[in-house]
Amino acid sequence: MDMTKLYGDPMAHPDQISAFAHHRITVLEPDLIRVETSESGEYTDLRSLVVANRRFSPCPYSLEFGEKFVVVITERARFFFERKKGRVTEVELYGRRIKLNKEKNLPGTARTLDFTCGYKRLGRSVIGEHGVAALTDESILIDERGNFKPRRVKGTDEYVFACPGRVRALKLLYKLTGKPPMIPRAALGNWWSRFYKYSAEDLRALTESFAARDIPFSVLMVDMDWHWTDVKKRFGYKSLQGSYMLQRGWTGYSWNDELFPDYRKFLSEMKEKGLLIGLNLHPHGGVRSFETQYPEMARRAGVGKGERVPFDFVTEKARQDYFDVLLHPYERDGVDFWWIDWQQGKRSGFKGLDPLWALNHFHYLDSDRPERRGMILSRYSGVGSHRYPVGFSGDTIISWRSLKFQPYFTASASNIGYTYWSHDIGGHTLGSPGDDELYLRWIQLGVYSPILRLHSSNTVRSKDPDEHPAVAREAAEALRFRMRLVPYIYTHNYYNYRDAKPLVQPLYYKHTEREAYSFRNEYYFGSELIIAPVTSKTDKRTGLAKTEVWLPKGRWIDIHTREIRTGGRFVAERGLASVPAYLREGGILPLAEKERRDTSLPECVELMLNPGNGKYVMFEDDGISNDYKRGGAFTKIRTSMGEGRLKLTVLSYGETQFIPAGRSYKPTFLEGEWELESVEGGIAASGGLAPSGGQLTAIFRRKDAAE
Repeated sequence: MDMTKLYGDPMAHPDQISAFAHHRITVLEPDLIRVETSESGEYTDLRSLVVANRRFSPCPYSLEFGEKFVVVITERARFFFERKKGRVTEVELYGRRIKLNKEKNLPGTARTLDFTCGYKRLGRSVIGEHGVAALTDESILIDERGNFKPRRVKGTDEYVFACPGRVRALKLLYKLTGKPPMIPRAALGNWWSRFYKYSAEDLRALTESFAARDIPFSVLMVDMDWHWTDVKKRFGYKSLQGSYMLQRGWTGYSWNDELFPDYRKFLSEMKEKGLLIGLNLHPHGGVRSFETQYPEMARRAGVGKGERVPFDFVTEKARQDYFDVLLHPYERDGVDFWWIDWQQGKRSGFKGLDPLWALNHFHYLDSDRPERRGMILSRYSGVGSHRYPVGFSGDTIISWRSLKFQPYFTASASNIGYTYWSHDIGGHTLGSPGDDELYLRWIQLGVYSPILRLHSSNTVRSKDPDEHPAVAREAAEALRFRMRLVPYIYTHNYYNYRDAKPLVQPLYYKHTEREAYSFRNEYYFGSELIIAPVTSKTDKRTGLAKTEVWLPKGRWIDIHTREIRTGGRFVAERGLASVPAYLREGGILPLAEKERRDTSLPECVELMLNPGNGKYVMFEDDGISNDYKRGGAFTKIRTSMGEGRLKLTVLSYGETQFIPAGRSYKPTFLEGEWELESVEGGIAASGGLAPSGGQLTAIFRRKDAAE
């Protein structure tokens, strides 16, 4: 399960490599070079934990040797390698010379937000404010067979990016380290999770209650109490030496048959409800004698009777035993993915190997199969972690400060390619668990996030909307709207995979104004929407919450209130029902029909329109297999305006067998009153416009303008 078959060739094209003195420079692209220094004159062409591919297409370049600098000249940039310092210290872009030590590096992300209350320092990214950034790779190496190798060469290994375009930098990062894969479509709906001692009957009753109240979920996480946790009481396990994790039974692999007397039946019932099932793992403790799988694991590991089988993710044999004996049988029973809850540091049996990276890497590769997309839930393990979605941001403190930080944190992570952050929506523990308004605003942020996963500690109130009566109606409606957004979110996850265009992008990806940098909590959600989450309390006098907003020039419409704005700075005031969410001029937002409560492909797609000239291409496929790498079904939707009329065209192409038979499209105009004047290539049905084959063209006339 090494990266050889997945991410390309680590050996660069020989024509792109130049060596001199104790240095080697590889021109990978006109705007990306690799710079190595070596005291011995030896270099490495192996993969590393970070870098997987260096086989880029050849491109022309030249070297100019001077007394102070060796200048690498490409068609896009000039890289100034300073001989004395042994690194690139300046880059010339479009006639402007930029010093790396003066260039502002835009923020990346962090390993975890565990017990964070507010701001946390973020790591570096591959995007500089003016387009120049350096990525230093100090990670250990991986040989052709997937074995870990230490870096024996004393020196540096650095990649210098020279990309004013933010998306261009991400394309290069993904080409160098591997693309972010798509995850199952169902994972884009609502997740239910709680650190709580649930039984099968509890979860059965809870899911039935949600269905009766019309509150939709598509993923069910079962935290650590699916297995035995009170191991001293249950098994007389008296080994109190060693770590806290061993003492408390955090690690476990045997189903608790008091809570789950027939776990296979439980899994089957949850699958019948259309839920993906994930289970929590704390693998640090290894396998102990009371586990169901212990005899086989002990035999394979060669340990004495009763002796603990230690956790080992360094050797291939130990990893394979772990998957074959402990996890694969449960996957055959119905478990879809694993939540790797690793919190035990960065040391392993191999110097320099972060066990979290190893867990993420091998867990993801084991889960990813042709017929089934891989997915895990785990903390960030460094640059390249975007290959292993989904990211678990950890146990945050329940506070307005934590909420206020998360939009900025989520958007900034795109700068290092980490685009699938999943937060504990509502916060995890401590703080202000009784604040219903805070709970609601967190859910509303989750609606416009890569993943919406409700979660909390067993010491605070459940995140069930009915447990927050002051905002229960608004919370339930937000969860319903998230399910309707899945066609849009899924499409942009595909564009992130294909084109390096993240679902959540900071404003400075598209705009150069200073406000694009200073309004840190605003972000693009896909290509059509700008979101300004509410992260402060409602004014008791007005009953409204205030949010400072900046919008680029153009006509923007809030999809919830239909407020129209033409750009600039202003204060948006919102009640509990919504947060500012602005659709661009000519914007097209595809939604599942209002009655949709699952993530399957909708039979009717509502097209929410900000009337103008626009284009949107929606992507669809089976939502579970890896066939998306070869394509899927595309639906091109265009609008054009003129003389009080709007022309709407809909054309599907590609693997259209995925599109439900009888699919219809229902336009909803956010501004003005419109009536259908004519339609070609389809019929006007009660539920919308139904194509009859080929291209559907409809003309709408604005009634209020004519009057």
